[in-house]
Amino acid sequence: MSKRVAITGLGVISCIGNDVKTFWDSLVNGVCGLDYITEYPMEGLPVKIGGKIRNFNPEDYGMDKPFIRKQDPFTVYAMASAFQAMKDSGLVSGENISPDRLSTYVSSGIGGFQTIQREVSKMVEDPTGQWISPLFVPTMIADMAGGQIAIKYGAQGSCIGIVTACATATHSLGEAYRAIKHGYTDAVIAGGTDHCAIPIGAAAFGNARTLTRAEDPKHASLPFNANRGGFVMADGSAVLILEEMEHALARGAHIYAEMVGYGSSCDAYHATAPRPDGSTQAHCIREALDEAAYNPAKDSVYVNAHGTGTQLNDVAETKAYKLAFGDAAYSIHISSTKSMHGHMFGATGAAEAIAAVLALKEGIVPPTINLDTPDPECDLDYTPNKAVEAQLTLSLSDSFGFGGHNACIAFRKA
Repeated sequence: MSKRVAITGLGVISCIGNDVKTFWDSLVNGVCGLDYITEYPMEGLPVKIGGKIRNFNPEDYGMDKPFIRKQDPFTVYAMASAFQAMKDSGLVSGENISPDRLSTYVSSGIGGFQTIQREVSKMVEDPTGQWISPLFVPTMIADMAGGQIAIKYGAQGSCIGIVTACATATHSLGEAYRAIKHGYTDAVIAGGTDHCAIPIGAAAFGNARTLTRAEDPKHASLPFNANRGGFVMADGSAVLILEEMEHALARGAHIYAEMVGYGSSCDAYHATAPRPDGSTQAHCIREALDEAAYNPAKDSVYVNAHGTGTQLNDVAETKAYKLAFGDAAYSIHISSTKSMHGHMFGATGAAEAIAAVLALKEGIVPPTINLDTPDPECDLDYTPNKAVEAQLTLSLSDSFGFGGHNACIAFRKA
């Protein structure tokens, strides 16, 4: 018999808030956290705008200085969001959950980008490699964030680092959902993290022509806008606690929502461009809808879109919604919160899942800000500029990553 899956804890670190309340308030009020990158020398680089984490003290999230010094920021951000989520959930390994029934599915789309940049620079200066840190590998590998979280919280169940570019966190949540649903574990610390808004990230993504060249940071991320020119890279992390429903109810946990669907597919088309007709993206959305028992006659739906603000993605995504929902596509609520927090790469799916959960819980659809000139090819209700109230019954979050990786997850009120 399939188990039901509850969401019992949330945590986020982002450019629009380093806690869930601030993050959500920023989304509802259309606050843009994108700005000029001042933490690094950016002269001569093609892009100078990003979503940086500011006013952040890792020691506020249960970390000490020696630990912080040894970690890449992507791991530090993950530890901070996990700290929030675990505290929120009330789960304590060995007290109200068996250590071997608590699992960790947290990863990164890239890993320790800053560490890689630093250590490779040393190698260029001295090819003998004598100055390469012995901590280089365990600091930069993408699964280390999950490993450190598992150590911190005594999570002795599966610790799995899924890496699917921009779909990393959504796949992590979906696979965690399946692990609980089929009885392999009782709870999962799940999400994603990345730290890419640094010089090598600006050069790499900028030269690939995926980043916007906009000069006004508050009007740079333009999903579904006719004037969009690419995405805005951003740092951050987000973690959700997924827990078997009966386990959560037995201990009196607060339940935000129930996770009820998951779909996954691959474009099998191109390394960076989405499949133009939206068919494979629609497939994963339909899988999530079918598992969620979606009823177009009864359900009021919100979708937190991938909505990167690139020319190809936004059109293909619009086509995917029309294929997945049929005529009902024109009546669902959709928005891209990347217009406010930018593209957080491996973290973005988890941050947007939090937005989808809270939209369902609070009955508020966050807006797509800066949607002043809608693209005629993106003709669905993308919630332009202002949040709207809606009595939602079902919310989804989808992510489409480089390599053609597609994922979609669905939630209902608990």
